[in-house]
Amino acid sequence: MAHTSWGGGAEVHTVDYHTGGEPFRIVVAGVPDIPGATVLERRTNASTPEIDRVRRLLCHEPRGHADMYGCFLVPPDDAGAHLGVLFWHKDGYSTACGHGTIALGVHAVESGLVDADPAGDTDVVVDVPSGRVTARVHSSAGVIESVTFRNVPSHVTARNIPITIPAAASGAIHGTVDIAYGGAMYASVPAAAFGLSVEPCHLTHLIALGRAIKASLKDHPAARHPTDDRLSGIYGVIFYDELGPGRQRNVTVFADGEVDRSPCGSGTAARLALLHADGFTGELTHESIAGTTFTGRVVEVRGDAVIPEITGMAYRTGMHRFVLDARDPVGPGFTLR
Repeated sequence: MAHTSWGGGAEVHTVDYHTGGEPFRIVVAGVPDIPGATVLERRTNASTPEIDRVRRLLCHEPRGHADMYGCFLVPPDDAGAHLGVLFWHKDGYSTACGHGTIALGVHAVESGLVDADPAGDTDVVVDVPSGRVTARVHSSAGVIESVTFRNVPSHVTARNIPITIPAAASGAIHGTVDIAYGGAMYASVPAAAFGLSVEPCHLTHLIALGRAIKASLKDHPAARHPTDDRLSGIYGVIFYDELGPGRQRNVTVFADGEVDRSPCGSGTAARLALLHADGFTGELTHESIAGTTFTGRVVEVRGDAVIPEITGMAYRTGMHRFVLDARDPVGPGFTLR
C-alpha cells in the first residue's frame, strides 16, 4: 500500500463486513506504510503514533465503538500467501482473528484480489501475526455460500488453573480455568461455574468476570507461548454453556472487556483443542450469545497440537470514506469504557 502522510484532511477508505454479527472493518486505502519483514514484525511496528492514529480513528467513537474490530492489509511474509493482515480492536492489535479471516476470504473473492472459482472452492491464503491460515471460500453459481478457515496449530496449554477474583460484596470468588491456544491464548470456563448462563441478560456480569479473570492471569506461566513470547498473554476469556452433544454456546470477552458477537473463530479453535484432548472427535456447533453459529472440527493432529477448521459466513455491510477535520476537538476519537 502506498505511503500516506496521515492527518487532518486525509481520507481512509474501508469495506465493512460482519461475520456472525461481529464487525470487521477492512482498510483498503489511507494507511501509512508499516515497516517490517514479517506480519508479526509489522504488528509491533504498527504501534507508532502515525499508524495507530488511524486505528483509533476507525475504531473509537464517533466512527466506531468500544466493541469495534477491523484490520490493516499488509504484504504477506512471502509469495506463498495472497495477503497479510494486522487485526486491531479498541485496545491495540491482536495475534489472530477467525471471524476476520472468514471476512477476508469473502472480501478477497468479492473484490477480485484473488481469482475465484464461481462454482467451487477458492483458497485465500493469509499471513496473520500467529502464522499462515487459509480461508477456503465455497461458491455456487457465482454466489459465496460459506467460508472454512484452516487455523494455525492449536493446543492445550494448561488445565484447572486456580483463579481468585476479588468481590467487594461477597468476598473473593474462587474457581479454575483451562487455557488453550488457537492463534491467541484463551481461558475457558463454564458460565455455570459462576451461577450464570451465556445469555444477554447476564452479559454485564460476564464482562466484569472476563476482565477480572484476565487480570488474575496476567503474567501467569501458563499464558506463555512455548516458542514466541510475542504471542503470549491471555487475550480472551471464553464462557460457555453445554447445549448437548457436539453443541455449545459461548461468549468471548477479549482485550479490555470487548465482547465478540460471533462464536469467535480463534476461540473456537482453542475450544476444539480442549475438546479433542477430552476425546471429542465430532463436529462442534458453536453458538454465539447473539444466536449465530460456526461449525468446527479437527482435521489433523500434529503431536500435542491439532489443526482446526471453522466454517462460517461474512456479509458486506458498507463501504466508507472516513475523514478527520483538522479543527475537530476530539481528533481521532475516544472510548467511554
